[in-house]
Amino acid sequence: MKKITFTILIMALSLQGFNAQISFTTEIIPTSGQYNICAVDMNGDYLDDIVSVSGTNIQVFYQNPDGTFTEQNFTTTSANNLPSWSLAAGDLTGNGYNDLMFGSSSGVTFMYADNDGTGFTEVSFPEFVFVQRTNFVDIDNDGNLDAFACHDIAPNVYYINDGDGNLEYNQGGLGDVPVGGHYGSLWVDYNNDGNLDLFIAKCSGGGQGATAKYNELHRNNGDGTFTDVSVESGLRDPIQTWSSAWGDFDNDGFMDVLVGASSFSDGSHKLMKNNGDGTFSDVTAGSGFDVFGGTSIEHSTYDFNNDGYLDIVGNSNTIYLNNGDMTFSPFIIPFSGASIADLNNDGFLDAFRAGNIHYNDGNDNNWIVINTQGVESNRNGIGARVEITSALGTQIRDVRSGEGFRYMSTLNTHFGIGTDTEIDEIVISWPSGIVDVIPNPDINTAHLIVEGQTLGINENAIKNISLSPNPATNQITINYNENLKGAAVVIYDVMGRAVLRNTLESNSLNVSSLNTGVYFLNLDINGQTVQLKFIKK
Repeated sequence: MKKITFTILIMALSLQGFNAQISFTTEIIPTSGQYNICAVDMNGDYLDDIVSVSGTNIQVFYQNPDGTFTEQNFTTTSANNLPSWSLAAGDLTGNGYNDLMFGSSSGVTFMYADNDGTGFTEVSFPEFVFVQRTNFVDIDNDGNLDAFACHDIAPNVYYINDGDGNLEYNQGGLGDVPVGGHYGSLWVDYNNDGNLDLFIAKCSGGGQGATAKYNELHRNNGDGTFTDVSVESGLRDPIQTWSSAWGDFDNDGFMDVLVGASSFSDGSHKLMKNNGDGTFSDVTAGSGFDVFGGTSIEHSTYDFNNDGYLDIVGNSNTIYLNNGDMTFSPFIIPFSGASIADLNNDGFLDAFRAGNIHYNDGNDNNWIVINTQGVESNRNGIGARVEITSALGTQIRDVRSGEGFRYMSTLNTHFGIGTDTEIDEIVISWPSGIVDVIPNPDINTAHLIVEGQTLGINENAIKNISLSPNPATNQITINYNENLKGAAVVIYDVMGRAVLRNTLESNSLNVSSLNTGVYFLNLDINGQTVQLKFIKK
């Protein structure tokens, strides 16, 4: 497998002059599928993988802890619908392996990951849907992950999970324009009430008429119903949008939005500040987006330089770096529209597009990654609000499946903290209403937070399993009535840091490399999570 590597140094004019603030190294990875639009953890080890899809094959490059990849191909039935428009990932069955949702111009296909991670089973729905953006989200907040699909030429559709992974088709109630125009759906808690709301970026093309081109915001009432608040919020714009970037750009605790333009026929980009009272104000003037000329169907937001402020990636080959004051500076990059993920486990966000990994070369800024595992809430923790507080202030993120228009990006929650050397606390507000608070977490590492268990302790989800000896010296044995060969094991310390990752060759594991202390061993058995506490002498 031959790879070609080259480096592109980014130099562009910012408000402060010429700066080399960010650079990427591009490496070819030999994907074989027709659709290369997904970079997300697929096997429950919280390392982002690369997914390439074709008609009868799902190719996964599994990321190893050292940043290398192991390729595996899964033969599937001939998919009724391929992700020609978009792809989403999430764990519908709670077995620890992420499933896939394909959106095409004819309908929706789900690829369910088997309980042992050895294959995928196709489930397609017969209803015709001209799909645009797809999402996984717990729409009715019952703890089970549901699925949503924007419909181009009719009211939107969604699929409600019965708790066993069985989905029921529904249409109406979440974007009901009869002629559609629904393109870029994004689920976000814009009013900080703990309920995920829905913003739909629209398109005025295709002769659908005036009613199809106005963007929509639907407020979640918390009782299974939604109210269209597009007008009163100030977001009912006739811009040909396709996608929007939602994030707290000024770190004031409320989600703002860049309403991106895919065409200037009905208007240009709008940067809208969340006023905290359910309304938004247009702050485009002077932000930089009043003079940026490029258009794009893809807009999303991540902190690429780890300075603690969310940047925006969208217009052709450009990242708009956040200056920290609701103004942005353009920097040319070697990709346009991509899946965003940490593809070498170094704490800096990279990009995957069309068989190329664009590695972020990083800088000296500090960071933290939060991996969420739901118990009462859905397994991925999709819909959770994650906050961190440091000297820089408080930053917030929502865990989402489906950013931008068509790409699937990481489900891990990433924060840059600039030159700050410590974090006061992490606060996770789960969809269930449970709140976890983790004081003084270590930085420059990833933390696994299990819902309701601040240190990730969830002893013995499966009975008749134990570790011995405990305390351990060099070797521990997992006492269980099945051979665990091939099972992925992650060991965390008391701060939630992953300190050892391994694939079992037997029911024994060498822990001689660990320092003296208390640890938690995490593995999946038959789709259930087991976390066992042990002491290393």
